Amino acid sequence: MALALQALVFVLGDEPRTDRFLALTGLTPDALRAGVDDPVIMGAVLEFLANHEADLVAAAAALDIPPETLAAAWEKLR
Repeated sequence: MALALQALVFVLGDEPRTDRFLALTGLTPDALRAGVDDPVIMGAVLEFLANHEADLVAAAAALDIPPETLAAAWEKLR
């Protein structure tokens, strides 16, 4: 779950990416804040990254991990 939180910080660090995430997931900022300990919400963050290769690669680079690690974390939360 810690990796998902790091991924969320990455997503929220870029306004256009944040807007796209919220639009695609249907989450509101309030729902996102309330759900940071919810595996479903954190899974949505990882799914968002896994489904867009450019974001996945950028997040992995920012977190200094292989992209496969993020994808595997998503699989665990599914």
